[in-house]
Amino acid sequence: MSSEAMRPAPPFDRELMPLLASGQLTSTVDVAQMVAARPPADTSAVDELLAARGLVREDRRAPGLGSDPDVTVSVIRKRSHVPGGPGIYFAHGGGMVTGNRFNGIDRFLDWVELFDAVAVTVEYRRAPEHPDPAPLNDCYAGLIWTAAKAAELGFDPGKLVTAGLSAGGCLIAGAGLLARDRGGPAAAAQVLICPMLDDRNETVSSRQIQGIGVWDRASNAAGWTALLGDRRGTDRVSVYSAPARATDLSGLPPTYIDCGSAEVFRDEAVAFATGIWAAGGSAELHVWAGGFHGFDGFAPDAAISVAARNGRVDFLRRTLGAAPAEPRKN
Repeated sequence: MSSEAMRPAPPFDRELMPLLASGQLTSTVDVAQMVAARPPADTSAVDELLAARGLVREDRRAPGLGSDPDVTVSVIRKRSHVPGGPGIYFAHGGGMVTGNRFNGIDRFLDWVELFDAVAVTVEYRRAPEHPDPAPLNDCYAGLIWTAAKAAELGFDPGKLVTAGLSAGGCLIAGAGLLARDRGGPAAAAQVLICPMLDDRNETVSSRQIQGIGVWDRASNAAGWTALLGDRRGTDRVSVYSAPARATDLSGLPPTYIDCGSAEVFRDEAVAFATGIWAAGGSAELHVWAGGFHGFDGFAPDAAISVAARNGRVDFLRRTLGAAPAEPRKN
C-alpha cells in the first residue's frame, strides 16, 4: 500500500459520529445494491410532503435530444405562487445508478418557499442500463426545456439557477459546460452540492475515505464504472461527462460548491472551484469540517447541516438579489 493510500481521514463531526456508529448508513455499496435501493414509483409520500408545505407538483414531458426519448420532469411551486421569481433546475443524486427525481428535493424546497421559486426536477435515465451519455443528455434536454418554458412556468428567465446533488452535481456541471459550448441556456447561478466530478478516483480524499463514512472509494469506482464501463479512468472520457477533466472553466455562471472534509469528493470539489477562479470566474466554496458525503440530508438538524443549508440560501440571496420571505414555521 502506498504512503498516500495510508493517510488517515479527517475526523467526523461529533454530532454526525453517532449516526455513523449506529449502522444505519453504509460506507461501501456495489451496483447491485444501488439498483436494489432504487425508490418505488409511488409518489404519495412526496405529494403528502409537498401538500404539508403548501406546494403543488405537476409532471411534464421535455423533448429528448435528437432521437432520445422524452424526459419526465416535475414542476414544483407554491400553491399561492406569484410569477416572476427564480427558477430552480435540479438533478438528483444516486451515484448515476439509483435515486429518482424526488430524491434530495429537501435541498431546494426551502428555496421554493423562501424565494417563491419554481423548481423543475429531472428524471434522467440511470446506469448501467443507460450508460453515458444518456443521463447527461437527459439533464441537458430538461435544462433546454425549462429555460424555454420560463414564462409559462412562471419564473424570471434571468434568474434560472441550476442545482445538482452528488451525481446530479456532475450532470449539472456537465450540462453547464455543454450550454456554454453550444450556446445553450444561460444560468444566473449554479449550485453543486457534494458533486461527483472525477471518474479517475485518484485524489487524496478518495484514498482517505475507504470503508468509512458514506460513499467511499469503492462505491465511487462502482458508480463511475456503471456509467462509463471500461472507459473509466482513460482518455476516452468527455469533459462533459466528468467535469473535473475540463481544463477551461471560463464562461460559467457564479457557482456555489460545498462538500464535507471527510468525503471522497472533497478534493475534486476544491479543484473545480480553483479552476473557476483561475479562469477569472466567480465561485464560492465551502468545505464543512467533519462532514461525510450528503451529511445535511442524513442529519438535517445537526449544527453543521443547518449552517450548510443556510450558506446556500445566503448565496442565492446575494447572487439573485432576491429578498427571502419569512421562514416557514414548523
